[in-house]
Amino acid sequence: MSRPLVPGLVAEGEADEGFLGIVISRQLRELTWMSPHAVDVEATEVVSCDREHMVTALEELAADCHLLFTHDDIRERGKTGGKTDGVRYHSHYLVPVIGLGETEAWLLADRGVWAGLEGSDLSLLPARPRDVERITDPAGILAVTVPRRGKPIRDYFEYIGRNIDLAVLAQVPAYADWVAETRNALKGLGYL
Repeated sequence: MSRPLVPGLVAEGEADEGFLGIVISRQLRELTWMSPHAVDVEATEVVSCDREHMVTALEELAADCHLLFTHDDIRERGKTGGKTDGVRYHSHYLVPVIGLGETEAWLLADRGVWAGLEGSDLSLLPARPRDVERITDPAGILAVTVPRRGKPIRDYFEYIGRNIDLAVLAQVPAYADWVAETRNALKGLGYL
């Protein structure tokens, strides 16, 4: 009998919903693959909200999810120089909440996935995945990178989420930190 694992994401925009929701489930499947238990990672439940409604969104997700993910951009920009403070627990449900930090540049980490899209402009993508963290305007680079097919940028988020190489993405320090925090939370929940 398999044990379900339902991740939840408090989304702040279209990239969160289309890209992160998929990447979270993929990474959780990768992490739980070696679990001594059969784990059924379900699709990420996503709630979009602004910062004022964050607590309500967390409460809503905590009722149905085993692990929650959210941004914590204000603290990161102002106090910690880009580092999160690790796993926190939310509400009486004791559901781990893991901060994602700034993730917009993660879409740009894998040159190979963009090369697979005919018409993509790779000229502004960094040569090394870890260098995406140095990009000061990821939205601008993304706008230049996407193929010119008359489709909005958001139409590519799901494709990139499904096809980005997680091993390449793991070369981005913030992503690697997030994976480590997620692994620790899974251990604490008895999945690993």
